[in-house]
Amino acid sequence: MHFTHLTYAGLALAPSVLGQTLLASHYTGKIYTLAFSRNGNSGTLTSKSSVSGCGSMPSWLGLDSASGTLLCTDESGGNGRSAKVTTFSIGNDGTTTLSGQATTTGGDVHGSFYGGSDGKGFVVLSDDPSTISTYKLPLTSSSTVLQKIKFTQSKAGPVSSRQNAPHPHSAITGPMGNYLVVPDLGADLLRIFSINTTTGNLTTCPTASANAGDGPRHGAWWAPSASSLTGLRLYTVNELSNTVSAWTASYPNNSCLTLTKTQTLSTYPSGQAPPNSAQATNGLPAKAAEVHVSGNFVYVANRNDQTFGSQQDSIATYSINPSTGALTFIEIVNAHGWYPRTFQINKAGTLVAVGGQTSSNVAILSRNVTSGRIGGLLASLQVASQGSNGGENGLSAVIWDE
Repeated sequence: MHFTHLTYAGLALAPSVLGQTLLASHYTGKIYTLAFSRNGNSGTLTSKSSVSGCGSMPSWLGLDSASGTLLCTDESGGNGRSAKVTTFSIGNDGTTTLSGQATTTGGDVHGSFYGGSDGKGFVVLSDDPSTISTYKLPLTSSSTVLQKIKFTQSKAGPVSSRQNAPHPHSAITGPMGNYLVVPDLGADLLRIFSINTTTGNLTTCPTASANAGDGPRHGAWWAPSASSLTGLRLYTVNELSNTVSAWTASYPNNSCLTLTKTQTLSTYPSGQAPPNSAQATNGLPAKAAEVHVSGNFVYVANRNDQTFGSQQDSIATYSINPSTGALTFIEIVNAHGWYPRTFQINKAGTLVAVGGQTSSNVAILSRNVTSGRIGGLLASLQVASQGSNGGENGLSAVIWDE
């Protein structure tokens, strides 16, 4: 049984990582190859090279490790102006070479591989305004949109400034590769699609509803066993309510994937409310950003809470009950960056790379595989120019090349 994008409870302990490569994108237009080496409780992080080519505002990175293919989306364009979706081949030393590119309608904030015999035959983009678009790989200058699905909603949500229209913020392929889940921040929905893995066509399934005003943004899968879908869970991070939700997943025969919400918890300790715009030193509210799973633990990045001092935001940690999939809050720790838009845990589970968007730094933190707790700062590197307060600039994404 083949699974994709799925973390399971039986994650094996891995040896200490001596040296690894990372890839980081910046809104000024470049992708950077970084090298990290660890020596006990410290480390060194350096920039090895950079490459342009992913449009003028690279916004998201996705990696197919098996083929060494990097996907990069471009948030520029929109409102009649075009942008680019680009693939790069990744060398053994982390160097990137442009391998394919197509023109999009712009405003692409996220992209994922899906479909095909290996789950990597197509890409799906979360676009502005209120659409997702699909393209067949390989990308070329003559590539055209395979399918464009535009969403609508009858009225604005509770957070009218962000929920006056649908806002698909990511696209998450199901563990078996035959379903796609699109968190819609504007409509407080998880939009579900079945995938024709041969043609790449998406068919609409019934939606799952988040709490009003949650603003679901990203998600990550987990299951107790690598060989079964029994106990499958999806965990979503909700940007507007600063919460994380747990969903049970059901794969009925010859029917659509269904998701049932079972739990929603704050991304802050009990009794601690996330800072609002009036409390924040820069006049902007705290916003949860991204969620990842490693072993029996869930992690969520909080942007602009500055819990650990000026320009020092946080990451929340939860344990997963292996029998029920229920979450229990453990702690929040220093993200060692401001506006951590993205972060990623390495496959060994021993390191966390955090991308501070406004601080425009990549911070490498240690992680205890057994307890799930994130430890101290091992290394930090500023990448290109810092972003402006609340602006769409600075560092956009960071991932491990593995």
